[in-house]
Amino acid sequence: MPPRPTRPAPPRSAAPDLPARLSATTTIARRADISQSRFEALAGEVDAAHARLVECVFAPASVDRLDLTGATLIDVEIEDLRATTLAAVSGTWRSVRITGGRIGTLDLSRAQLDAVEIRGARIDYLSLGQASAADILIADCVLGTIDIPAAQLDRVRFEGCRADDVDTRELRATDLDLRGLEVLGFTDLRALRGVTLAPHQVAALAESFAVALGIDVRD
Repeated sequence: MPPRPTRPAPPRSAAPDLPARLSATTTIARRADISQSRFEALAGEVDAAHARLVECVFAPASVDRLDLTGATLIDVEIEDLRATTLAAVSGTWRSVRITGGRIGTLDLSRAQLDAVEIRGARIDYLSLGQASAADILIADCVLGTIDIPAAQLDRVRFEGCRADDVDTRELRATDLDLRGLEVLGFTDLRALRGVTLAPHQVAALAESFAVALGIDVRD
C-alpha cells in the first residue's frame, strides 16, 4: 500500500524564472506588454493596469500607488517596494515573489494566483477576498488585517508571521497551514474547517471555538 500523503501539503516553489540579463526601464504604461525588463526609479502614481509583464523585476522603489488591476504577471520579482497601495484586483499572477518592503494596502481581491511568495514584508491590509490562490507562501511578514472572505485557498502556508485579525467568512480551503501565523482573532471560526493549527493556537482560541459551536462556557 502506498504511503498516505503528508498533510497539509506544502506549496510548491514560487521562485521566478528570470534571465541573467534584464533591460533597465523607468516607465511602465497601462496595457503594456513587457518582458525581460527591470523597472527602476518608479515613483508617484504608477498605472500598469491590464499590462502583461513576463520575466520582469521591480527594483526597490517608493510609490503612492502601483496599479496592477487586471494585469498578468508571470515570473516577476518585486523587491523592497514601499507603497501606500498595490492594487491587483482581478489580476493573474504566476511565479511571483514579493520580498521586503512596506505596503499599506495589498489588494488581490478576485485575483487568480498560482505560486506566489511574500517574504519579509510589512502589510497593513492584505485582501484576498474572492481570490483563487494555490501554492502560496507568506513568510516572516507583519500583517494588520487579512481579508479572505469567499476565497478559495489551496496549499497555502504561513511561516513566522503575525496578524491582528483575519476575516474568514465563507472561506474555502484545502491544505491551508496556519501554524506559522500568530493572530489575535478570526471573524468566523466555523470557516476554519479543514485548516491546520498548532496546539497552542487551538488552546488560545478554545473559548471562541466553544461560542461558535453554541457551547455555554462559564465558571
